Amino acid sequence: MMERQTTSNNRAPQETLSRLFWKRFRKNKLALLGASIVLFLFLVAVLAPWISPYDPGQIQIKRVLEEPSAVHPFGTDSLGRDVLSRMIYGSRISLMVGFVAVGIATLIGIFLGSLAGYYGRWVDNLIMRFVDIMLCFPTFFLILAVIAFLEPSIWNIMIVIGITGWMGVARLVRAEFLSLRERDFTVAERALGARDFRIIFRHILPNALAPVLVSATLGVAGAILTESALSFLGIGVQPPTPSWGNILTAGKDNIEIAWWLSLYPGLAILITVLGYNLLGEGIRDSIDPRLK
Repeated sequence: MMERQTTSNNRAPQETLSRLFWKRFRKNKLALLGASIVLFLFLVAVLAPWISPYDPGQIQIKRVLEEPSAVHPFGTDSLGRDVLSRMIYGSRISLMVGFVAVGIATLIGIFLGSLAGYYGRWVDNLIMRFVDIMLCFPTFFLILAVIAFLEPSIWNIMIVIGITGWMGVARLVRAEFLSLRERDFTVAERALGARDFRIIFRHILPNALAPVLVSATLGVAGAILTESALSFLGIGVQPPTPSWGNILTAGKDNIEIAWWLSLYPGLAILITVLGYNLLGEGIRDSIDPRLK
């Protein structure tokens, strides 16, 4: 009986915090708009084979650079391929790059930030000086330098974006650990003889993940922008694989006669980045309203 009461008492604060979060989140109209955009894009990416009107690689020589119409709502490109179909499949590339790259960056940042914040002293100094060195290099040019030595591919792009974008997460996690390692529950675990691994990953880290969630959400938008920029420059996702960036490149080459090749992919990137930014800001405000 006592065990049931203890379990219910432990769950009560967690349920209260989750309810407070959702209550604040639902009141934030911009956050709901961002969540709706993200959910819509996710569904588009998942359902691409069923909702795409054409094969994104289908070449129709007789329909080269056709303006938007009922047959091709977003027009066609210089090879007669349907732009709407290519954009639908391109959303898969953008979301995959965003989630995988941010996942890699988050894992690296959490690991190094946890070590720096928990152990402090020379471990902290060594890791944070490495972070400072990495931050001295402009991230985009660092990515360009690495990509120049690798074969342009979707996997190389995701890995490179991930291993050059972990510094912010590491600093966030370190700051949380510096505070949480001195709390009573941490001191009690240490006094009971718990190992460092258990204290870090079972007790401190779960309490330090709130700012990481916000950073990861905003990081997806940054990764999508980076991939689009790399594809636009011709060193990202290579044709015929569709991505919003290489569709923009085709638009640049035909800007005077095919405005739709630049307008629609540009709007897609803008709306996607805006959606993730609104969602990230909404999560941050809902976790801690004092940050408004």
